[in-house]
Amino acid sequence: MTDIGTIVWQPSPGRIASTALARFAQEAGFVPTDYAGLLDWSINEPEAFHAKLWETFGIIGSRGETIHAPGADLRATRFFPEAMLNYAENLLREPDERLAIIAHRDDGTRRTLTRRELHDLVSRCTQAMRAEGVAPGDRVAAIVTNDIEAIALYLATAAVGAVWASCSPDFGPAGATDRLGQIAPKLLVAVTRYGYAGKLIDTTATINAVADETRPARVVLIGEQPEGAVYPTSATELAGWIAPFEAMPIDYCRQEFDAPLAILFSSGTTGRPKCIVHGAGRLLLAHMKEQQLHCDLRSGDRFFYYTTCGWMMWNWLVTGLASGATLVTYDGNPAWPTQTRLADLIDQEDIAVFGTSAKYIDACRKTGLRPIETHRLTHLRTVLSTGSPLLPDGFDHIYANWKRDVHLASISGGTDICACFLGGVPTLQVRRGELQGAMLGIDIATFSAEGRPVEGRPAELVCRNAHLSMPVAFWNDPGGTRYKAAYFDRFAGVWTHGDYVEKRPSGGYVIHGRSDTTLNPGGVRIGTAEIYRQVEAIPEVLEAVAVGQDWEGDQRVILFVRLTEGTSLDENLVRTIRQRIRSGATPRHVPARIIAVSEIPRTRSGKISEIAVRDTIHGRPIGNDTALANPQSLALYRDLPELSA
Repeated sequence: MTDIGTIVWQPSPGRIASTALARFAQEAGFVPTDYAGLLDWSINEPEAFHAKLWETFGIIGSRGETIHAPGADLRATRFFPEAMLNYAENLLREPDERLAIIAHRDDGTRRTLTRRELHDLVSRCTQAMRAEGVAPGDRVAAIVTNDIEAIALYLATAAVGAVWASCSPDFGPAGATDRLGQIAPKLLVAVTRYGYAGKLIDTTATINAVADETRPARVVLIGEQPEGAVYPTSATELAGWIAPFEAMPIDYCRQEFDAPLAILFSSGTTGRPKCIVHGAGRLLLAHMKEQQLHCDLRSGDRFFYYTTCGWMMWNWLVTGLASGATLVTYDGNPAWPTQTRLADLIDQEDIAVFGTSAKYIDACRKTGLRPIETHRLTHLRTVLSTGSPLLPDGFDHIYANWKRDVHLASISGGTDICACFLGGVPTLQVRRGELQGAMLGIDIATFSAEGRPVEGRPAELVCRNAHLSMPVAFWNDPGGTRYKAAYFDRFAGVWTHGDYVEKRPSGGYVIHGRSDTTLNPGGVRIGTAEIYRQVEAIPEVLEAVAVGQDWEGDQRVILFVRLTEGTSLDENLVRTIRQRIRSGATPRHVPARIIAVSEIPRTRSGKISEIAVRDTIHGRPIGNDTALANPQSLALYRDLPELSA
């Protein structure tokens, strides 16, 4: 087994030269492989860097003279304060016969839309919204699947200058209302049902709950109505809603660079979800920077990310239209009807940039999936992974079992920024277990508890400069007090992200977990990802969750494991787990108790909820169990005799 930091992929000189990042570096006066120099320039010369981004991406709109206007603090700093643009106008440029979207569902349905057809659909939706009275700044709430209609309605919302907020239909009545009930939408759009693993699931209860709470002027229904379903009197079907309108050139509402585009919701596991408002120009430029420069997304590429409309990666995926990519979407179970479903999709649609979660990659590793033997993967150039840290074994799995000449980019950001802080650099080597570097324009550091920069050991991830992907506000947060408390109270003058991260000698990074769930036995801080790296390499362990239990004035580590079918947690397996952790990490990481469970709680975006487990074993109330995809699993963690001795 190779170590963390071992080089697992080296781009060829030709590959490097062909990247947009290499061209960008050369135009800025750097050699393509001097990423460190380019990064320093992007941080220290924000005026020149951001002007170069606008020019490189051909942003449609008026730029204005001022590029970067420093303020009294990071939040007061402005980018392009005189600019006027529209997000949708930039995504719908050049409406021609190239494919814009190829939409798949797990029932086998495949639909396509050209860029002209997408423009025309957005045009009709835009007219219908304006006829409904939707104006700039109004909110459009959505309970939608990752499909054509969701993308068109998102772009129509942006075109009229309104603000989009979506969640996936599996959130259920309480979860959807917790989120959409906070924003007083003028319009509610919703799918009447959705498919998962070959089953159709009725969403009527969720639609009615949100409509009852928010009282929108209109409810627009997408899809066939289930038999016997009853909706609000304001409800109408999408087809009928846009029927009176013919496609015509879109009258885009150009607004300020920071005008709100989308409201994203935090996971809400510690209380009601935060409503995080992201600006149109900020997301447009940040996403294009990440996709073109860091992921090497090119015009004409087929671009896929497995996501739902309740995860920030959906908003990120949609922006790929601005680069001339064809979006390939998939709604449903990624392992339905077989584990090869997404690999099949790569071949079927000639996908070049493929994105998924670390959880999915690990599941493929556990099941022994080997597309390298069964699939062509001819056009696959970049594999993206996010959602949780990609463990070293995940790197091994991709290069051994998927494709050897592929840029594997583990990326990390979050809902808070709807973008990335750390991720891929296609001109550099990929090292096992590491994220390659900080994104351009992002001044990343790791701080000790005392607020001093440290390297070579895990510490708090901070950002020391104003960056495009900072949200413009929280909804219903007069004076920005909650915004400030969320990111700026820990260390004065810098953004604290909540990740526990180690900067490596290579310049790359290893994420050790969320800092709010960092373990602290004997006063030594331990990242949970360090434990998962060891445990999940054991064949009998499907997944695990590690938490700290308050114990005799200190804290001890408790490890819960979900095992493969037919495996029992006997003394031999316990010994194997302990030895693996001790030798692969440190004796401090070895759990005091190892307990087998049949299910591990996860948020609706698929992340393990360590906080919910930690609070449950301490008998504390869960801040918001509707944020969990499987809240019933918490019953497995209550009153366990192993935790009282």
